Amino acid sequence: MAKKLLKRFLPEPHTFRDHAQLRRFGARLHDPHLWHLSRRSVPGAFSIGLFVAFMPLPGHMIMAAALAIAARVNLPIAVALVWVNNPFTLAPIFYITYKLGAWVLREPANTVVVEPTFDWLMTAIHAVWEPVLIGCLICGLAAAVFGNVLIRCLWRWHVVRNWRMRKARRGRTVANP
Repeated sequence: MAKKLLKRFLPEPHTFRDHAQLRRFGARLHDPHLWHLSRRSVPGAFSIGLFVAFMPLPGHMIMAAALAIAARVNLPIAVALVWVNNPFTLAPIFYITYKLGAWVLREPANTVVVEPTFDWLMTAIHAVWEPVLIGCLICGLAAAVFGNVLIRCLWRWHVVRNWRMRKARRGRTVANP
C-alpha cells in the first residue's frame, strides 16, 4: 500500500533522465536500482536526502543525485528530500545548527545585527562558519540515521501487517468453505 502511494507521487524515470543538470550522469541514470522502491533503496535515499539537506552548500539536488547514484538508492526520493531545507526552513535550520555547533565547540553564541551589505555578509560568515558547519554535520548525520531507522521500522511494520492480514484471510477462507 505505501509502495503504491509512493509510486503514484514519484515522477517517471524519463523526467529525471531528461533533466538538464542530471544528464551529466549519462548511462548511470539507467540503473534500475535508482528507480525501485525496495527495503534497501528507500531508507538509503532517506539517509542521503536528509544528510544533504543539512549541508550549507549550494546544489543540494545535484549533490543528492550524485550520492544516490553512487550508493545505488532511489534517486527521486533522495532528490526530493533535500527540500526539507527550503526558503521557509532555511533560517531556523541554520540558527539551530549554529547554536548546536557553538555549544559543541564551547564558543559563546554571538548575537548578530543584520545589515544588508556585502561587507557585513563576509564578516558574519567568517564569524560563524565553523559552528554552523559542525552543527550541520551533526544534524545531518542525526537526521540521516533517524530517517533510515524510521523508514526501516515503517517498512517492517507494513510488511508484518500485510503478512498478518493475509494469514487472517487464509484462515477465514479455510475455516468457512
